[in-house]
Amino acid sequence: MGVTDCHVHINPIWEMRPDAAALLGYNAEAPSRYLTDPVAFLEYLTSAGVERAALINYVAPEVIGYTEKANDFVSEYARADPNRLLAVGGLRPDHPSPAREVARLAEELHLRAIKLHPPHQLFRPNAYVDGELPGLRELYAACERFGLPVIFHTGTSVFPRARNRFADPLMVEDVAVDFPDLTIVLAHGGRPIWMETAVFLARRFPRVWLEVSGVPPNRLMEYFPTLPRLADKVLFGTDWPGPGVKDIRANLNAFRALPIPADAQSRILEENPLKVFPRRGPT
Repeated sequence: MGVTDCHVHINPIWEMRPDAAALLGYNAEAPSRYLTDPVAFLEYLTSAGVERAALINYVAPEVIGYTEKANDFVSEYARADPNRLLAVGGLRPDHPSPAREVARLAEELHLRAIKLHPPHQLFRPNAYVDGELPGLRELYAACERFGLPVIFHTGTSVFPRARNRFADPLMVEDVAVDFPDLTIVLAHGGRPIWMETAVFLARRFPRVWLEVSGVPPNRLMEYFPTLPRLADKVLFGTDWPGPGVKDIRANLNAFRALPIPADAQSRILEENPLKVFPRRGPT
């Protein structure tokens, strides 16, 4: 086994809206030098002590700028080593043919998960319940059928035009109830307002995972004081190169310095990600 960083951003930054790109500081050297060179990025992962990384992409043209082209980008990028580079893409919550699109993403682009970002895509994850976005039911059912985890952004966002009322993870509860065989990842663990809610959902539902990227490792025990007891349901992620995450190795080293037993750390860093992103043979 090796470490899996379950939340890394290798994105087509040329699609980003200027104000969004400015917020992230994408004019810096990293990660720009890796965007057209997956071999160099693999070398960076190796130097950081990371075997695999989930490359998080999604579709949010109104807020961030990313379009469906991000799916083709990450699919092609991950071909450099699909065993180590786990391609994650997305689709609009109002897609006219969500089941057909999920099938294409799974079978043609070989994506490993679907990322939905309610504060950036401006929707409620449970908007199928009252009929506002009925296609979401079809989307979740298709992901369940194809074995694609759905990664929900939970917690606040400071990007221009983001709407944080959509970020409450409690709205994912309906999805977990209605689609019990769907693997759900709560990215960022509801930071910083809804962390207790995210913990509750991960403890209640067998297929809901708490992912702790984007939280400074030296504050994880403050935000999640029961983290060692939750180790069976937690995924490690860095959110590199997001604000405050300058280096994957530094983030990983800081996590390893936490007062968490070695067996619990092994589950969070190595074992649990293999349950969400199993190893695959050649595609």
